[in-house]
Amino acid sequence: MTAHPVEVSVTSQEIAHCLDKSLAKIEAAVISVLEQTPPELYADIVQKGIFLTGGGALLRGLDKRLYEKINIKFHVSEDPLHAVARGTSIALKNSDKLPFLMR
Repeated sequence: MTAHPVEVSVTSQEIAHCLDKSLAKIEAAVISVLEQTPPELYADIVQKGIFLTGGGALLRGLDKRLYEKINIKFHVSEDPLHAVARGTSIALKNSDKLPFLMR
């Protein structure tokens, strides 16, 4: 072993295999939340779908994989890396209108 950088080729299948357990946990978490969702909210989710945010949303094909597993449409948000920060900013600016967020 040397301290010099080494280039290693990795196939997309190898990467997919490494991510499989983590993606299965995401699938299980979504299913668990949906099972606990009130029927009226569940109907809205089925109709409008679920938006993916954060870095994980950038995993190519994640939306399709989740749809195939859960049978609810998934959408990748317009700017997934900044969506949570923008939403938090909006919530904080409107905290007087959204007191249930400030527990």
